[in-house]
Amino acid sequence: MTEAANGADQQQTQVKMQILGQFIRDMSFENILVQKGLTASVQPDVQVQVSLDARKRPTDHQYEVFSKFNVTSRNKETNEVYFALEIDYGGLFHIEGVPDQQLHPFLMIECPRMMFPYVRRIVSDITRDGGFPPLFLDNVDFMTIYRQEIERRAKAQA
Repeated sequence: MTEAANGADQQQTQVKMQILGQFIRDMSFENILVQKGLTASVQPDVQVQVSLDARKRPTDHQYEVFSKFNVTSRNKETNEVYFALEIDYGGLFHIEGVPDQQLHPFLMIECPRMMFPYVRRIVSDITRDGGFPPLFLDNVDFMTIYRQEIERRAKAQA
């Protein structure tokens, strides 16, 4: 009887996750180098900022998760901007079996992790098509971003 109870507990806690769709909600690429008629002769300094958001949809077990990437390439010496790229990328997820207290971290860590390879490819394609060498984003530690946001909110409340 104990084995049957353990098996039932394992079935109840099984997480089901399905990506129902992914999409670009908003995107902007500005090739400032070309607009100003300049040429790049030095290695750029590339800065990447990531922000995350998630919300419940009206349908049971469905959530929207958004990751926003702001990528800026600058001249290391003069700080002049070469290009600026903003992409707001979303995913629609069906999630079941995640306990309520773990749902928020799941949405803000695991879902963006699943979408990241697609964002990386889009950033690479856009920078290449914009006349620059393709930019391959380094892996993003979504857990660290989540923890930093929790700490920031706790300090803001204090």
